[in-house]
Amino acid sequence: MREPFESFSSDLLSLASAPFVTPLAEEIAADVLARFLRYIRIDTQSNVASSMYPSTAKQLILSRMLVEELREIGLEDAHLTEHGYVFATLPGSVAEPVVGLLAHVDTSTECSGEGVSPILHESYRGEVIVLPGDLSQVIDPADTPELAARVGHDIVTSDGTTLLGADDKAGVAEIMAAVAWLARHPEIAHAPVRIGFTVDEEVARGTVHFDLDEFGAALAYTLDGSGFGVLEYESFSAKEVTITIQGRGTHPGTAKGKLVSSLKLAADLVAALPRDGLSPETTEGREGFVHPSRFSGTAEETTLVFIVRDHDDAKLDEHVALLRRLADDVVAREPRARVQFDVEFQYPNMGQSIEQHPRVVAAAVEAYRRIGVEAVFEPIRGGTDGSRLSAAGLPTPNLFTGGQDYHSLREWASVQDMAAAAAMIVELVQVWAEPEL
Repeated sequence: MREPFESFSSDLLSLASAPFVTPLAEEIAADVLARFLRYIRIDTQSNVASSMYPSTAKQLILSRMLVEELREIGLEDAHLTEHGYVFATLPGSVAEPVVGLLAHVDTSTECSGEGVSPILHESYRGEVIVLPGDLSQVIDPADTPELAARVGHDIVTSDGTTLLGADDKAGVAEIMAAVAWLARHPEIAHAPVRIGFTVDEEVARGTVHFDLDEFGAALAYTLDGSGFGVLEYESFSAKEVTITIQGRGTHPGTAKGKLVSSLKLAADLVAALPRDGLSPETTEGREGFVHPSRFSGTAEETTLVFIVRDHDDAKLDEHVALLRRLADDVVAREPRARVQFDVEFQYPNMGQSIEQHPRVVAAAVEAYRRIGVEAVFEPIRGGTDGSRLSAAGLPTPNLFTGGQDYHSLREWASVQDMAAAAAMIVELVQVWAEPEL
């Protein structure tokens, strides 16, 4: 194990006992890792409570760095848009189709992204990984089969006091390394590539100002999460429900018969949610959920924010209706209380749009095959920028990045898997320069 370090040299990869999926993946691995380690050190956490766009100015620090690096690669049109997106073009050997490659620079609001101190666990041997910054943060292969399957891989973690940032800086690094490799090899026939790095994806605003005409791609792919070999073209449909309970505050010493505690009413509402289902901790696959994500207030007023998810739109509406009934029950039990119920649509199931463009998925399957991987189709238990972009007319499936256990202090990524993702990108844009499959 290497403790936090400032630089990386390619000779570290010679210690890996796990083979790379292709010679190209081995060749590109050092660049992917060096970029990844550079990017994760920049705090780019977004802020759901902010009214700015992007929601935090610090996201733009990485965005500006990416513009400069793209120009150094040779992409002269690389620029930062007025809304903080990074756009750039790698010309192709054919005129069309223009293939978009997308990732987001912001990190989750769930854990701190400040002062990320990465650790490289070289040639992982199957042991329990205890993160030294917080010894209570343990990654155990006994309950993490993805890690158990990566004996011999080089594993990157944080020190346990922050998230790692693989969501989605692994995707950013893989796109950058793949584009840099293609720029160094002009003899390789490939489709023109349009690169896009977005902001605020983690707070469901990643494409609010995304201009499809300015981006100019005919199709696109996000590299945003999922384990090795996974290909996702279905996502949750998502809504956010905000329930504001207005109680009646007064001094607790003279509160008898007067106090109406909005906190207690809100707690009753949460407690009334199903215990054996309809929650993230009790569902999997295509099962939806209702999840209380934020709770704040006083006796006078309390606000509850729920994220509501399902792959089936009709069931999504049923979940919202359940919350509405629970909110109505509050007033029925305590007529002196007042309840405000607000619903915000966040993103649709992208499968509804992508299924109309089968070649977009078929090309990705072929790219996976060319690095020796059979694509594993899984519905996303979440969403990506591709959810909204697909609904807007730009079919955008999601490709694997090699990161694991996102939005947590135990987040980790495999160097071999990240290198495979970068090699797969190179193959993918070559597929699109060939006659139709």
